[in-house]
Amino acid sequence: MRRFVRRYGWRAYAIPFLTVATLVVLVDLALHPRATPPAAAPTAATPPVTTAPTPVPTAPAQGDAGPTEPVPPAVADAYVEVGAGTLSVVDSASGVLGSGPLQRFVVEVEDGIGVDGATFAAEVTATLGDPRSWGNAGRLSFQRVGAAAAASGEYDFRVSLVSPGSMERYCPGVGTGGYTSCRYGERAVINLARWATAVPDYQGDVATYRQYVVNHEVGHALGNGHESCPGPGALAPVMQQQTLGLEGCAKNAWPFP
Repeated sequence: MRRFVRRYGWRAYAIPFLTVATLVVLVDLALHPRATPPAAAPTAATPPVTTAPTPVPTAPAQGDAGPTEPVPPAVADAYVEVGAGTLSVVDSASGVLGSGPLQRFVVEVEDGIGVDGATFAAEVTATLGDPRSWGNAGRLSFQRVGAAAAASGEYDFRVSLVSPGSMERYCPGVGTGGYTSCRYGERAVINLARWATAVPDYQGDVATYRQYVVNHEVGHALGNGHESCPGPGALAPVMQQQTLGLEGCAKNAWPFP
């Protein structure tokens, strides 16, 4: 033993001590097993946040953009620049005009513009009932209906007379500039300024321009797009943007002149 101590020095005492300590720990673990900590409760998964794509608005509109060149001033005090912004239905009806598939329409006039609704409605009806209009040769027939049919939705389109200052309200995003007319949704919107004074290329022929603008905007409501002048001296198609210029064509108010 003394020889062992002399050979290994302090390690001769450390080894037995460590052996005893290890046995004590093993006995303690056997007699008092450590409790296993409970597993963490599962956390409900957070559903991913999804953002619905913003639909791209499609403006149901057709119209002539405002002119890019200066336009001669209209006759002073010929029309109201800004009406009340609300529309009233002309509450009267017509017979069926023509012999083709029926198109029923409502006539509206903006409040506060000083225009007699019955007179405007009569001019619109006479234009659409003319055999040179869209009902030519049995293609369509037209009938103006009143407030009850308008309230119940028993119609195909509206013809609305609107002041220049209210055009953006009824033709939003079309870019009329308060000068041109438009078709927006179910409405053929007639600009009061053009109804009252026509355009320079019509040289004061307001009556013919009125027939043109009704046929043009109702033509859009019936599904027709814009056309171009076919050549110098030819009659302008009614779906040409005659409000902005004749481009060498002759003025024409009718789809089937």
